[in-house]
Amino acid sequence: MFKKAGLLLLMAAFATSSLYAQPDLSKEERMKWWREARFGMFIHFGVYAQMAGEYRGHQQAKGGAEWIMNRMKVPVQEYRSIARQFNPVKFDANEWVKTAKEAGMKYIVITAKHHDGFALFDSKASDWDITDATPYGKDLLKPLAEACKRHGMKLGLYYSQAQDWVNPGGSAARKEMREGWSNPDSTKIDNYTRDHLGHWDLVQETKTFDQYIDQVAVPQLRELMTNYGEIAVLWWDTPTRMTDDAAMKLTEVLKLQPQIITNDRLKRPNFPGDTRTPEQKIPSQAELDGKDWETCMTMNRTWGYRKTDTSWKSAEALVRNLVESASKGGNYLLNVGPKPDGSFPQESVERLQAMGAWMKINGEAIYATKRNPLQAVNWGCITRKDSGKNTVLYLTVFEWPRGETLMLPRLTNKVVSATVLGSPLKVSTTAADGNIYVSVSGKQALAVAPVIRLEVEGYIENITTAPASQMKTGELD
Repeated sequence: MFKKAGLLLLMAAFATSSLYAQPDLSKEERMKWWREARFGMFIHFGVYAQMAGEYRGHQQAKGGAEWIMNRMKVPVQEYRSIARQFNPVKFDANEWVKTAKEAGMKYIVITAKHHDGFALFDSKASDWDITDATPYGKDLLKPLAEACKRHGMKLGLYYSQAQDWVNPGGSAARKEMREGWSNPDSTKIDNYTRDHLGHWDLVQETKTFDQYIDQVAVPQLRELMTNYGEIAVLWWDTPTRMTDDAAMKLTEVLKLQPQIITNDRLKRPNFPGDTRTPEQKIPSQAELDGKDWETCMTMNRTWGYRKTDTSWKSAEALVRNLVESASKGGNYLLNVGPKPDGSFPQESVERLQAMGAWMKINGEAIYATKRNPLQAVNWGCITRKDSGKNTVLYLTVFEWPRGETLMLPRLTNKVVSATVLGSPLKVSTTAADGNIYVSVSGKQALAVAPVIRLEVEGYIENITTAPASQMKTGELD
């Protein structure tokens, strides 16, 4: 009997080790799909969606709606009571994933836990989660992970590793209350937060940061790495009061998912991760050249849902951002802030549908492309692919120049072919003065941001002349 029990234990141990102890992958192997994807969906969802940017009848004055607890210094117990109203009954994992897929997106990154500490999954490390603290009472990540697998979508998780405003011991970035709303006690509260490392509620300080890391962050990360299948990306954010020791403990847990890609926000500078993360901006072509980077942006002004935020970017502007990011060698992570009932705002859906229509015709100018090897042009953006011994250039036109002819500066390679993606219109090319000139007859019939596919002989060396410069990485706020 004891021999049989021992054999069963040995078999269980082998099964566990074979499941997780996979051979180490090189960075090139891990990054391959990500570099080809170019386009992903960010999702900010949590209890803050229930507040929608308003507290006690006052509008949040500054910052993203997902920061409302900190900006307006909502007491922990009161914020917990708001969770008892949070019931996303219209959440449909298949619909979320299909919306992303039809927009042309290849991966999703969702806030498994944002800075308010609220977990969208069933956590045994804290009762501050969607299964225990809300009437919804169900794990939201599990059906999302299943839907991603079903539809061939990569799943990434955002996890706030340091900031946590509800679980005791978590850190808190000090935001002035007067930046959140006009409260007669704002000076008193601001003074308190200044003296208490950003905290504004005694409950937040009943444990140490080290206890928080050991009792909440590490076990929750282990849950995320073991309960939801393959996780493609771990997206850290705001390493407030983070230590190298804490970062090392979290990094150890990630070994459960050896293929995972991480960003640069765990703990600077000793934990650079795999990708750089400019925020709400597209860097110059030279700033991050040679590095893997992904810019994250909102469709309006805020990450989390805010009912009064109607400053929506146009679908055309979002397409331009996507193309420009790809032309500079980066990815575009576009955010959706679901409403408290779990549905996507209609404004987001409409824009994603428009982007999907554009991608169905022009996706080859985005997926698996490399940065523009030529000088920047004033009429649009250029991406490229290698095709055997030749090079394919994709010319996305935002504004036709006055002469209605596109100039490709300092390009002397012989043109093999030139076509407009999704259109039978004829394209003509002329070589002169060390440049190539491209024109399209009947271009008035083309839709927004048409793409010309130009194949030339040989490999094109990078001939950009823009100077390199330094760029600060933002934090989601």
